[in-house]
Amino acid sequence: MLRNLTLAAFVCGMMMTTSAQSTELNELNPGDKAPSADMKMTNIDGQEWSLVDLAGENGVLVMFSCNTCPFVVGREGRSEGWENRYNQVAGMAREQGIGTVLVNSNEAKRKGDDSMEQMKLHAMEAGYIMPYVVDREHKLADAFGARTTPHVFLFDSEFRLVYRGSIDDNVNSAAEVKENYLTDAISRMIEGKKVKPAVTKALGCSIKRVS
Repeated sequence: MLRNLTLAAFVCGMMMTTSAQSTELNELNPGDKAPSADMKMTNIDGQEWSLVDLAGENGVLVMFSCNTCPFVVGREGRSEGWENRYNQVAGMAREQGIGTVLVNSNEAKRKGDDSMEQMKLHAMEAGYIMPYVVDREHKLADAFGARTTPHVFLFDSEFRLVYRGSIDDNVNSAAEVKENYLTDAISRMIEGKKVKPAVTKALGCSIKRVS
């Protein structure tokens, strides 16, 4: 189980878990093919990319993210935030022939904290080593059933889902992580082993959709 999230949850505002959000969203299940894999999305550098474009020979890692959620960016003195592990995970994925992309689906905040301009600034400050793209009208998030920031989806070379959920079990401190769900899933996938667990609870702030 994810631990030590109480303080981060308190400041998150509209924090959501997989069990708390609308049942209208149907999450992908392990073995499902990635939907909308050829849909073009605009990166912070202006280029248009799809998941097909960004995938490596062994698959693609999709991480739904944003600029302000405490589960992503942390809160000083209380939560480190998962964003601090993005580059490490992406670097490992790259070494294993897996592409990585961060996806911002917060359409309701597109004129504010999650505007393209703010995405550019945040990516620069965070030192992202992977593309950070806009999911207009949260189409990819809806197709995936993505619910939170962050929410991660790992696909194999055939674009079949092998893992979805959280990065690890401790948003507050990388040093205190006991279960590295995502990196373990990457390793097992590359080794041809069954990923266990293939699904974990995604915890974070709700993706800010528009009706």
